[in-house]
Amino acid sequence: MDTATVERFEAGRSRLASLAYRLLGSAADAEDVVQDAFLRWQAADRDRIEVPEAWLTKVVTNLSLDRLRSARARHERAAGAWLPEPLLDGDPMLGPADTVEQRESVTLAVLRLMEQLSPVERAVYVLREAFSYTHAEIADILDITESASQQHTHRARQRIAAGRHAGAADRASARRIVEAFVAAASSGRTEQLVALLTDDATAISDGAGLAAKLQVLRSPLQIARTLRSGFKPTAAKRRFVGAPVSIHAGVVNGAPAMVATTGDRVVGVVVLEVRDGKIAGFCGMAATHRLGRITEQWRRTEHPAPLIESW
Repeated sequence: MDTATVERFEAGRSRLASLAYRLLGSAADAEDVVQDAFLRWQAADRDRIEVPEAWLTKVVTNLSLDRLRSARARHERAAGAWLPEPLLDGDPMLGPADTVEQRESVTLAVLRLMEQLSPVERAVYVLREAFSYTHAEIADILDITESASQQHTHRARQRIAAGRHAGAADRASARRIVEAFVAAASSGRTEQLVALLTDDATAISDGAGLAAKLQVLRSPLQIARTLRSGFKPTAAKRRFVGAPVSIHAGVVNGAPAMVATTGDRVVGVVVLEVRDGKIAGFCGMAATHRLGRITEQWRRTEHPAPLIESW
């Protein structure tokens, strides 16, 4: 391809990656889909493509749907081992973020809620809410009718709204929330943690990738006791990590987050879902295969002083 043709694709790469990430919840899979789209763009008869952006959007959407429908994806999600891949504030794969709907569509809470949708419902919801496509455009992308697009949108909005409790957070408010959480968790006092939680708080964790299924906690007292134990430093935990750990406040997928690092490597993330000033949900991730991209972004970003210098 000539330089102009490559540049035309590259100009839209971030938008295509953001679309694929919202559909798949995986940055690694999103990058693979965008690369596959580039190969198709390379092989296409581009003289017959009237609107390259629309053509590429259709290709990326349908490649993403193929992955969602694959046997591997169905098995992983059905086995209860799937979580979205966390992205640090400022990652271009999170964009666009101009509207409330766009920002919410990339939170871990909404990405997890979208697992309840069929692949087509998920695609319609993302195209409509995050990218503002018309029903006519969505119908063309997915080869469905406009009426079907409207029906899918209505059902998807209902399901997402029923489970959604919190919106995105700015850096200042996120830091205040994480500071309070870290102080309570490191105090060793269960009642301080319980006081921060809603009555229906839940927590989910990948167990550092050591468990076959995700670990789920469904009561404030159980969550508080588990967090208190998890925050207690031990020689065994330090040996497992292999180096001193610093605890930082951050924003991950638009939500307040505690980021644990050793050197310039992210070794754990706890994302907080906040509702009415209290914490309604925790999502903890420490499996190395989920932390590759967030580590890359962490290395490129300047950060305030850690909340805990050496844990």
